[in-house]
Amino acid sequence: MNSKYVFFAMFLLIFAQVFSQDEISVLEAKDTYQANWESIRSQYKIPDWFRDAKFGIFIHWGPYAVPAKGDEKYPKYMYYKDHVKNDGFNNYEYHQKTYGNHKEFGYKDFIPMFKAEKFNAKKWAKLFKKSGARYVVPVAEHHDAFAMYNSKFTRWNSVNMGPKRDVLGELAIAVRKKGMKFGASSHLANWRNYYWKKTEYDNSNPEYVDLYWKSVKNKSKPSQEFLDLWWNRTTDIIDQYQPDVLWFDFGLDKPGFESVHPKILSYYYGKGEEWNKDVVFQNKNMRNKSFPEDLIVLDIERGRMDTIFKYPWQTDTSVGYKSWGYIDHEDYKTSNYLIDELIDIVSKNGCLLLNIGPKANGTIPDESQRILTEIGAWLKVNGEAIYDTRPWKIYGEGPTQVSKGHHSEKKNKISTSQDVRFTQKNNVLYATVLDWPDNNVFTIKTLSKGSTIENKAIKAVEFISGKHKINWSQTSEGLVIKTKGKRLSEAAYVFKIEF
Repeated sequence: MNSKYVFFAMFLLIFAQVFSQDEISVLEAKDTYQANWESIRSQYKIPDWFRDAKFGIFIHWGPYAVPAKGDEKYPKYMYYKDHVKNDGFNNYEYHQKTYGNHKEFGYKDFIPMFKAEKFNAKKWAKLFKKSGARYVVPVAEHHDAFAMYNSKFTRWNSVNMGPKRDVLGELAIAVRKKGMKFGASSHLANWRNYYWKKTEYDNSNPEYVDLYWKSVKNKSKPSQEFLDLWWNRTTDIIDQYQPDVLWFDFGLDKPGFESVHPKILSYYYGKGEEWNKDVVFQNKNMRNKSFPEDLIVLDIERGRMDTIFKYPWQTDTSVGYKSWGYIDHEDYKTSNYLIDELIDIVSKNGCLLLNIGPKANGTIPDESQRILTEIGAWLKVNGEAIYDTRPWKIYGEGPTQVSKGHHSEKKNKISTSQDVRFTQKNNVLYATVLDWPDNNVFTIKTLSKGSTIENKAIKAVEFISGKHKINWSQTSEGLVIKTKGKRLSEAAYVFKIEF
């Protein structure tokens, strides 16, 4: 045998004796993703399971559910004397009248009241499954820095205090047992300057600095101490719960966090490879495109894209207009509106992450349950036009256009029977009309005879949404579909088209 082959064989034998197989696997996993965009780009792509999922549930739940007033930022604005919401609500004044002086009763004092005595992860997961969701993303820690999991790096967590349960852990088990993907969100980057501190407030007491953090100058960059703590708490979530989705709020885009961007992305993707599963990283990417858009899922808060986006993306919005967390004066959206939103988002290569806010006792409000159940009923009938689909040549047609970008949903108008959205799957085109026409005749102009967008002749049209008999014809005006029967109660109506 050639001497060089003998030497190589001896080297492999020694290497195997020095390192166990587990150690070799760990070394390989750690070396796979380097903390730079080029290394990540050469190995990662958005997994198909996410592109197929289309619909997920977001959960904002924490001690801020106890006062149930204002919105989920009650912890912040209870310390602001002059902050008044659009509806005239003043957190500071309400807190003073209801709970007393801020020195004696601060945000920390809501935590013992946050008992979650009726929280049942299995019931939650059953509802989410019924809604048609394919992934669930609870808030692991919000801006208030209270950890809804068994944190190794803060005493202010749901195992030590409040519910005295590992909320994130229980949900992870229940959600995965129902066949859904499980994620976690972190809003911790905003914590460092979340609380307005004064000597007459409890939040200036050094005894509680690990809940309220230190006083920092406005617009200052995070200290290395803060970055280290952020890193430890974030990787603790990753390591303990192995989330399929990791979601981050606006704060991570702020100046001073640049050093952790490629580092956290490579760490999480490397862990996904170690766990042998495809993971998804989501970020708002507000400032200077903190993360390359081809390496993450861009998340748009309470807004959408106005056309097809070349990469998979996501809208996060809530069942209510006012708050992410539970409040007792919420203004709820209709399931019809949210179904139309889902359809529009999917036609543009996106997914919808729909938020609910449970009560402090651990029950989900009746209004939220009704909305999720109605969405699930629609998806049970029409889901083939949503799940596992891809965008078509154009996203749709009709007069109703949506505004693009974060917090733009309030500008959007209600859809009409002239608004159509397209998806495709297995050489089949799905045309979803967003309202029922008064004359019972659906006209899809894009599919007219001799169309420049699709010039193939239509072979068959099937009405997915109901048992109504239909007659169709392809004319110079469009695909004209006449239905026999009364208007259906569904929010939107799906036609399956073969060429």
